[in-house]
Amino acid sequence: MSDSGDERLSAAERGELGELRRRVRALESAGPPGAHRHHPLRSLGSALLILVAALLSLLSVVAVWANSIVQDTDRYVATVGPLAGDPDVQKAVTNRVTDAVLAQVDVDALVKQLTDAAAQQGVPPRLAELLGDLDGPIENGLRQLVGSTVERVVTSDAFETVWVDANRRAHSALDKALTGQADGPVELKNDQVVIDLGPIVAEVKDRLVAAGFSPAAKIPDVHTDFVVFASQDIGEIRTYVRVLEILGGWLPLIALLVAAAGVYVAFNRRHALIGAGLAVFAAMLVLGIALTVTRDVYLDRLPSGVSQAAAGSVYDALVRFLRAGVRALAAAALFTALGAFLAGPSRIAVLTRTGCRRSIGALRGTAISAGLRLGPVGRFVHRFKRWIGVAVLVVAAIVLFTWSYPTTAVVVWTAVLTLVGFAIREFLDDDHAGPSTGPGGPPVDHAGPSPGSGGSSTGPGGRPAAL
Repeated sequence: MSDSGDERLSAAERGELGELRRRVRALESAGPPGAHRHHPLRSLGSALLILVAALLSLLSVVAVWANSIVQDTDRYVATVGPLAGDPDVQKAVTNRVTDAVLAQVDVDALVKQLTDAAAQQGVPPRLAELLGDLDGPIENGLRQLVGSTVERVVTSDAFETVWVDANRRAHSALDKALTGQADGPVELKNDQVVIDLGPIVAEVKDRLVAAGFSPAAKIPDVHTDFVVFASQDIGEIRTYVRVLEILGGWLPLIALLVAAAGVYVAFNRRHALIGAGLAVFAAMLVLGIALTVTRDVYLDRLPSGVSQAAAGSVYDALVRFLRAGVRALAAAALFTALGAFLAGPSRIAVLTRTGCRRSIGALRGTAISAGLRLGPVGRFVHRFKRWIGVAVLVVAAIVLFTWSYPTTAVVVWTAVLTLVGFAIREFLDDDHAGPSTGPGGPPVDHAGPSPGSGGSSTGPGGRPAAL
C-alpha cells in the first residue's frame, strides 16, 4: 500500500497545496469564462438592491440617532450634559440671564433713592444734582455686579448639576417638543426649541441678596428662555424626525436584509459583498460631509440675536453620537469589503493568506516540536474548519448588530478579535495530528489521511496524481 505524497510535504508545502486545490475547485465550479454575461438581469438587480441598501443604511443611522434622542433619556442627557461646561454656551447663558435680571431692576428708582438719602444727610444741592446724573455709571456697575454673579453661578458645579437634572426632567417633554405640542421646560416657540432658565435666575437673585444687593429681593419670578435649536424650517425638520423615530427600530434590519438580497442574487457574490461594503462606506462618507455642510447652513440661517458660537456648540453636541454612528458603520463596511477581498483569488489576497498561513504554520510547528499535541482537537478543527469560520463571523455580526450604540472602537476591536479567532482556528488546524506516538518518534496517525485532504492517490515518484 503506497503512502500518500502529502506525507512527505512540510506544513508550509501542504498549505500551498491546499490553496492550489481550492483555487482549482473554484475555477472548475465557475463554469465557462463567458457565463457571467448571460445574467444581465441578475447583475442589474443586485446592483439596484445594493444601492437601495446603501441609501437605507444612511437613513438607518439618522433614524437610530433620532430614536435615541427622543426615547433614551440617558442618551439624551449624555448628549446635552457636556454643554453645561462649554465656554460658548456658558457665555450665552450668562448674557441671557444678566439681561433678564437687569430688566427687573429700576435704575432710575435706585438713583432717586440715592439722591433722597443724600438730601436727608444734608448734602449740598450741587452734589445732590451730580448724584442725579449717575444713571449710566450705576447701570454699568450693576451690570458688572450681576454679570459676575451670574458667571459664578453658571461656571460652578452646581450649575452643571442643575443643567443635567433639568434636562433629565425635560426629556419627557422632548417628544412633544419635536411635534410642537409641549407645555414643559422644553417647548417650541417661534420655530425655536427653548429651555426655561427661570431656576438659574432665582439662584442669581438669592446670591445677589446674600451679597448685600437688597433691591434684588424685589425681583419677581422671571422665566427667560435659552434657545437650544432654532430654524425657520423646524416644522419640516420635526416631521422628518418624527418619521425617523417611528422607523428607527426597523430601518437597520430592512437595510441589512436588502443588502443580503443584493449579494444573494448576484452572479459573483464575493464581488457583490465587496460592492455592498464600499457602497455603504460611500453613503457614510456622504452623510459625514452633509453634516458638516448642514452645520454651516444652519448657523447662517440663525435668527438675529442668537449666539452663533453657542449654537455651533449645541449643534456639535446634538450630532456627536450621530457622527460616532457614521464612523462606526463606515468602519464596519470597510472591514467587510476588505475581508471579502482578501478571501478572493487575487494575487494580493493569495499572498496575504499564504503569508499568514505560513507564519501560523511555523508557530504551530515550533509548538509541536516543543511537545504540544493537538490530537483530536486538530482533526476536529480541520474537519469543521469552514463551519468554525462561519461561526466566528456570525458571532461578530451578532455583537455589532445587538450592541446598543457601537462606536468605531467597538468595530475595530470586533474586527481584531475576529482575526484572532481565525488565527486560532488556523493554529489548531492540524489534519496530521495523531493520538499516539511511536517509540522515540513523531506522532503516528493510524487513521491515515483525514477526509478531504486530497492525498488518497499518488502518481509516479510519490507525487499527487491530481490536485
